[in-house]
Amino acid sequence: MDWKKDGVGTLGSGSELKFRVNEFGVLEVITDEMEEERGKKAHATTTWSVPTAQEALSEGPVTKEETAWAQRGLVCVRCNRKGSVVDFLSNGLHCSERCLQQEQQEELKREGSRTNGEVLGKKRSRLTERLAEDMDSSMEIAEEDDEDYEEKESRRPARGATRGRRKRRGDAALLRYTVPYGGKKKAWCWASYLEQERAVAAPSKLFKEYQSFPQCKNGFRVGMRLEGIDSEHPSMYCVLTITEVLGHRIRLHFDKYSDCYDFWVNSNSPDIHPVGWCEKTGHKLHPPKGMKDEEFSWSSYIKLNKIQTAPKALFQNQNMTVTPSGFRVGMKLEAIDKKNPSFICVATIADMVDSRFLVHFDNWDESYDYWCDATSPYIHPVGWCQENGRTLTTPPGYPDVKNFSWEKYLAETNSLPAPARAFKVKPPHSFQLNMKLEVVDKRNPALIRVATVVHTDDHRLRIHFDGWTDEYDYWIDADSPDIHPAGWCAKTGHPLQPPITPQDMFETSEQGGCPTPGCKGVGHIKGARYSGHHSAVGCPYSDINLNKDSVLPDRLSGEMPGSGVGRPRRAEPSAEISADANDKPVTSAPSHPEKPSTASAAMETPPKKPVGTETKRRVGRPCKVRKVEELPQEEEVESEVSSVTETKGRSTPPSLCVHIIIACHLVDVRIEPGN
Repeated sequence: MDWKKDGVGTLGSGSELKFRVNEFGVLEVITDEMEEERGKKAHATTTWSVPTAQEALSEGPVTKEETAWAQRGLVCVRCNRKGSVVDFLSNGLHCSERCLQQEQQEELKREGSRTNGEVLGKKRSRLTERLAEDMDSSMEIAEEDDEDYEEKESRRPARGATRGRRKRRGDAALLRYTVPYGGKKKAWCWASYLEQERAVAAPSKLFKEYQSFPQCKNGFRVGMRLEGIDSEHPSMYCVLTITEVLGHRIRLHFDKYSDCYDFWVNSNSPDIHPVGWCEKTGHKLHPPKGMKDEEFSWSSYIKLNKIQTAPKALFQNQNMTVTPSGFRVGMKLEAIDKKNPSFICVATIADMVDSRFLVHFDNWDESYDYWCDATSPYIHPVGWCQENGRTLTTPPGYPDVKNFSWEKYLAETNSLPAPARAFKVKPPHSFQLNMKLEVVDKRNPALIRVATVVHTDDHRLRIHFDGWTDEYDYWIDADSPDIHPAGWCAKTGHPLQPPITPQDMFETSEQGGCPTPGCKGVGHIKGARYSGHHSAVGCPYSDINLNKDSVLPDRLSGEMPGSGVGRPRRAEPSAEISADANDKPVTSAPSHPEKPSTASAAMETPPKKPVGTETKRRVGRPCKVRKVEELPQEEEVESEVSSVTETKGRSTPPSLCVHIIIACHLVDVRIEPGN
């Protein structure tokens, strides 16, 4: 191929085909239409039906004046507001529909003075008959309507203030909503609690739209089927069933798998999609357990099982406006491992949906993957570690770790770096110490508790559950979907767990329930399969379970999707390292004076794994092997027997099937009555 100085390549004699390399390094054929468009607009990539800024401009020839105007930025001809092309309407002259309408009103008024008047604004339809009868009076009518329009405009701020006051009164009413607890005669409400503690609730304006009060009802119902992302394997889309609905939250179940692996999401979660979404977008859908990919189809599955699918209208992520992004699947970047925050690793964009993309760590299994957008503080462009004096963790098995360079690695993997311009800076959150809010309890995800902000950094909060000891505190992202403003539970109809009191602890111990102080026996360390527990073995808050990630084997244990073959896992770091990912100092609340350590742990490269030596490694989180000495087997059996009887909607069977985790396998121990 012969290349010219202008970057155009030809195949030589006898061929009129022309080629060029686009901004992503991809070879593309140049057509006559592309040559004509090249003078009118720059290369741009759109996502779905979102137009580029260049397409928003007129299709006429670009003049020097227009070029200079585009480079300086746009100024609204109505209100003189400045902004970029993406902030303006397609004509490039107005920043909003309101300015455009006002400009059209004045234009019609000027036009009417030259032509004996025309009808102004949206109300002019009622004047057309009168204009036919008396054209001379049209200007007077136009002027009167214009005065009405201006008077209406002057009243709008007052209406806005009225709506603001109404909203504040509504929020205050939510804080007065009472929550029964500890008996019929006891009640709790946010308003009294804030006054008693002399505390302040985090304002709703600090929360993202998906964290704040929802604008519509939750229409999902138990039994509906949908497609969604596995929270433990974020690269996988699975067949899911709604098994429980609480307010604006739904519990999802993997079809044909144990209830232990159920998980909770909000009804507006971007991780769930209607039936058929995977086929429409080209994503692989993992069928229910026991079914092969080629055997599964939604039509036959629905017909065979007589199931109901969730209507598309219930999914709030189906009509989202997608912002064009410079990220593309296959691009490389540097990313922080959320599970091991001391590691900054070589990573790849593995998938893209709307404005979000999936970060995958090269040569590690998919359980470390996570979804984010361009504003995430956990991702950086290629070369960021070198510029900032940080250690970059290379992929395991890389042959020349000491001499690793991005230029060489990109050439070896035939990949491109994500452009630095694609990364956006997220402003720090505005949460302050001692603010109160409602937070999903990660150890017992069916519960939402009253919580307090006790530490902060730029993009995270350390939350403390009111009434509990500090050992249950943990860090959470400020943009997490699991935090909500005070009153969210009352607004959505979700139960709220009030702060525990010393009296609650005394009553719990007197009743002979769970021995863990503050725990009322709700939930289980083994997930949603058990509704409650009576001993420390099954308690999510007991000392033996407090720092456990999971006691369950991986859901995919024994199954081997090809994407995870032969990929190693990192050694789990200490809790102290996990708690403090950033090297920036944090602020402490007076009531909790201890400060997390800001010393960064030594970031050593994980041990190398010879490529190809492991050909049958499974994907995902490994089984948690528990030593027999940790707990007497009799105590484990006794705990599980009591827990089985608490399972919701289950009658006591003739024989009890007890599950014990031994050597990464579920072993069934059958206890016959009378034995």
